[in-house]
Amino acid sequence: MGFANHKRCRMGGKSEAADLPPCGGDVRQDKGGCLGITPVMSNPSEVLLRPGTIDDADAIHAALLKLGAHIGAHQEIVSTADDLRRYGFGDKPAFSTLIAEIDGEFAGLCLSFPIFSTWMGRPGVYVQDLYVEDRFRGRKIGERLLRRVAAECRKNGGVYLRLSVDTDNEGAKVFYERLGIAWSSYEQTQKIIGDAFFAFADAPDNGEQE
Repeated sequence: MGFANHKRCRMGGKSEAADLPPCGGDVRQDKGGCLGITPVMSNPSEVLLRPGTIDDADAIHAALLKLGAHIGAHQEIVSTADDLRRYGFGDKPAFSTLIAEIDGEFAGLCLSFPIFSTWMGRPGVYVQDLYVEDRFRGRKIGERLLRRVAAECRKNGGVYLRLSVDTDNEGAKVFYERLGIAWSSYEQTQKIIGDAFFAFADAPDNGEQE
């Protein structure tokens, strides 16, 4: 995922009522994507949901760049399409991508990865990025992507979905609340990245035996 996606699931400033603005388990196909996700037509004449493959890496990265620009965080996107190919596909992919297409055109994506709750004793899914192309808003593509990812998670025994939203993104908050994805008032996200992370991980008292 690189440092570009370390922050949160990002969405633009409107809710999907206007529609969704830009804003990701586990066994995969040989070329990547979400295992068990087979192409499903949400609307036979319009929207196709399918697992992303390594051939989609450039389109996925382009969407992330648009997403960063949309919310004024383009400088945070330091990942490359090659990073996505390396870490998102193959034997041990770090994430899954669900792609939305309309008449063969890229319309949006949901990038996610599996998580696990030790308190509930059940797996879940974390949504890292949710994005819909401007020209395709108003068709509930974002909601369809989220529901599809949730359905696949449930199929694999999952019982919950998590994501983060920019604190000043009121449109995204309204969108998620409308879907029943509520704000968790008792939690706060903590992070350490880049050089600080490397120094932390490489500290002599990291528990490794000499």
